[in-house]
Amino acid sequence: MRSQAELGNEGTRGSHAGPKTLTYPYHENMNSTSASPPAPRQTQSFLRDLFRQHGLVPKKKLGQNFLIDINLVDFIVKAGELEKSDFVLEVGTGTGSLTSRLAHGAGAILTVEIDPAFHQLAKEASNEPPHVRFFQGDVLKSKNTLNPDVLAALDEMCARLPSQRRKLIANLPYAVATPVIANLLLDDRSWERMVVMVQWEIADKLLAPPGTKEYGALAILVQSLADVEILRRLPPDVFWPKPAVDSGIIRIRPKADKRALIPDVHRFRIFLRDLYAHRRKNLRGGLVSMPASGGDKRFVDALLAELGYTGQERAETLTPGQHLQMCEAMMRSVEKQRDLGAANG
Repeated sequence: MRSQAELGNEGTRGSHAGPKTLTYPYHENMNSTSASPPAPRQTQSFLRDLFRQHGLVPKKKLGQNFLIDINLVDFIVKAGELEKSDFVLEVGTGTGSLTSRLAHGAGAILTVEIDPAFHQLAKEASNEPPHVRFFQGDVLKSKNTLNPDVLAALDEMCARLPSQRRKLIANLPYAVATPVIANLLLDDRSWERMVVMVQWEIADKLLAPPGTKEYGALAILVQSLADVEILRRLPPDVFWPKPAVDSGIIRIRPKADKRALIPDVHRFRIFLRDLYAHRRKNLRGGLVSMPASGGDKRFVDALLAELGYTGQERAETLTPGQHLQMCEAMMRSVEKQRDLGAANG
């Protein structure tokens, strides 16, 4: 299950013989700074009827749980603090309800939807305003790589804006929430903020402190690159269909000063991934099991001694800064061994 949240904003009924259609109040003057136009609350019965008439069925594997509280959609937009010079990436267009509100405040929006049927529904409902691009496809090329076509579209749209203030504002599908957040944080493009809805388990992990069961590679990576805060916890009954768990709205603010402390962010990510692949082991066992150490126990023991550890500690008790220190010390030791090997060879 993915805690994706979407909502149809405004529906109108056609003739009794035709299907229900969905339209959105996109403001004609997109330079207007007035508040978003009001839209009625969309109920479970409205969405059931809409989907039935369009032959749509929410897919559990895609995390299609639709938000039925209009105030929460507006809350997400408000937390984004949009300006007309902002670029917004939305992942998970759904019915396009959030898209319509973002369109009222941002200068350019790229909205990505993997489901062709919902992509088409949202596109038709929007009347395709010129500053909104609807992209049908996967935002990811692989777990660790963003779709290059999405990035190309992003760069093209940003180039036309007076500022380069990029924001991710989205009701993220659960299955892609972690890789989308991580890959955008690691991306060389700067992101001013991310305001996203995720499954509560992910929100909990992002803010987890050392020594807790939720603390791990994700928390360390994100906390090393950004400030994170939970804005609101949401119960299942604000969605249809109801998910099995709570969700959370979080705000992530990437920090240039934090990033500057990490010599190679991609190397740090790999280090954390490999170390926490062996979470049940103590620190020594985890390091020995990593590909970078080559299983060399003497190498690991020397590294631990250099850093003042016994090896009996648990990795999850270390702070993000201590993880970075260990990563850089290991890479220096690996490079030193490589240089010695080359000299002796």
